[in-house]
Amino acid sequence: MGDSRISVEIAAQPECWRLAAHLAGGAAGALPGRGERVAVIGCGTSWFMAQAYASLREAAGHGETDAFAASEAPLARRYDRVLALTRSGTTTEVLDVLGRLAGKVRTTAITAVPDAPVAARADEVIALDFADEESVVQTRFATSQLILLRAHLGEDVAGAIADAEAAVRDPLPPDLLDARQFTFLGRGWTAGVAQEAALKMREAARFWTEAYPAMEYRHGPISITGPGRAVWMFGTVPDGLAAEVRATGGLLRASGADPLAELVRVQRVAVALAEGAGLDPDRPRHLTRSVILDGPVIGNDRA
Repeated sequence: MGDSRISVEIAAQPECWRLAAHLAGGAAGALPGRGERVAVIGCGTSWFMAQAYASLREAAGHGETDAFAASEAPLARRYDRVLALTRSGTTTEVLDVLGRLAGKVRTTAITAVPDAPVAARADEVIALDFADEESVVQTRFATSQLILLRAHLGEDVAGAIADAEAAVRDPLPPDLLDARQFTFLGRGWTAGVAQEAALKMREAARFWTEAYPAMEYRHGPISITGPGRAVWMFGTVPDGLAAEVRATGGLLRASGADPLAELVRVQRVAVALAEGAGLDPDRPRHLTRSVILDGPVIGNDRA
């Protein structure tokens, strides 16, 4: 892997995942309990991880779980707990939601910075400081928090960690590095992972990317696929879809690896494409580590 800071952080993910999985037991009291009605909020990458966790939690039978961009959270709804995902702990929209909910609902924040402003807004804080990043583009913090949450749901994440070790070690497929456009697809919890994969390509490499639930691909998005364009599936490929992609002349990437480990591979491809284009993936255009706005956030108090 390259010498960029983001490359170092991508390569550190297997060890970060081990630490996150180990932390899950001790953090159980601060995380949503079985049967609680839960809302998960975040911005950008954290919103997509919230989507993935919400789907996983409901599928595991732990309770009704909604995921919202923090700026769009319907604060008048009744929840037993609101879980906020925020790497920096300074994102304006997240802090605004937690401030409005103070004294009304139990709140937990997962952050990389334990003494960040979010610590004063949330009832409980889980710090993944070992997964913090210097890079603007999130990689290891996002995946580590999802591993923490998957482990808390009772998953054995050892296979995912082993797949991540392969994802940071194995050579990247040359055909993916030659692609000019990517469409990422997922089903269930991996639909959120697909959205995050597309975001990584946009942020690091300024690449044209799209993401959809896999069964929606036939309802319009397939029209963009053709020679030189790739469809990257997270999880099991729906029946018939592989043949339809081949018929367009496009490239289909589908792997038996854990979908979160496949996201690690996407991160590496994004960095490689950025560097191949002469871009600095550590300094993405128009982006900062945290979005901090002047004044209150308006419009997220509706029912």
